Amino acid sequence: AWAKEEYFQAIIEELESANEELKSNNEEFQATNEELQSANEELETAREEMRSVNEELNTVNTELNSKLEELSQISNDMKNLLTATGIATIFLDIHLNIIRYTPSATRIINLIPGDIGRPVSDIVTQLDYTNLVQDARLVLDTLMMKEVETQTKTGDWYRLRILPYRTLENVINGVVVTFFDISEHKEIQAEMQNMARQVQDEREFAESILATVREPLVVLNEKLEVVFANHAYYEFFQTSPAETTGVPFIDIGQKQWNIPDLLKLIKNIRQENNKVETLEVESYLKNIGKCRMVINARKIVRSAGKEHLLLLTIEEKQ
Repeated sequence: AWAKEEYFQAIIEELESANEELKSNNEEFQATNEELQSANEELETAREEMRSVNEELNTVNTELNSKLEELSQISNDMKNLLTATGIATIFLDIHLNIIRYTPSATRIINLIPGDIGRPVSDIVTQLDYTNLVQDARLVLDTLMMKEVETQTKTGDWYRLRILPYRTLENVINGVVVTFFDISEHKEIQAEMQNMARQVQDEREFAESILATVREPLVVLNEKLEVVFANHAYYEFFQTSPAETTGVPFIDIGQKQWNIPDLLKLIKNIRQENNKVETLEVESYLKNIGKCRMVINARKIVRSAGKEHLLLLTIEEKQ
């Protein structure tokens, strides 16, 4: 009987020990489970944070793509605008290296795509102009525009303009060089100068002929101002070009030509072409006194765009 009790007691103790172990294991499992649950919660939180970050990154990425497309569109617009204008343009950085250029610039400066990044001083040009680098540096130093007119080796004329290149933040980031073709303007200018010389030559020729006429002679414009008088006129009326040229004819002297019949004659001549009128007048002349004269008047009709003139010859009547 005693042996059985001891046996049962031993079994009970083993069961109690096993229960304690199970209880301890359960507590450990429960603690581990709580840790796993906490880790799962942290993982879920991290997953939500990652999802939020991904959404933000997607938003930023979308905005960046939109900005890139916008910048690409602006770049394309600028490229097409510069090409469409036909204005030769070169962009240089602060070290005067070539950043970009328009197709028109290749007619003036020997540029190829491989020249991007090269110093502009290394590039061969068609210009009879050697101060591009010096003038570009001057513009960078002073921030003042530089403009010069120069000719190519083929005879074309360009107005070269160098300006500071400013960013949107108003930072100077180089210079912009533009070339405006002014060949046609120069041709017109040369033609006008040639025409002006021809007119001057013709005027001097005509005046030299009129100067040889023995009778006093005076030429008036449409305002009846004296534009020319010959030597005989100055000598006979004892006056000078300073007192005569540019002065209204009727105001010369003491209004000695303010004669009603003469004014009527002039009016008639101005209304008729290539008609000669003759008038005999008597007037008191400054430095001379009373004098009788015969005046011949003729309208000088000139080409379109030029004012007509009036020629008066004056002859003393004895």
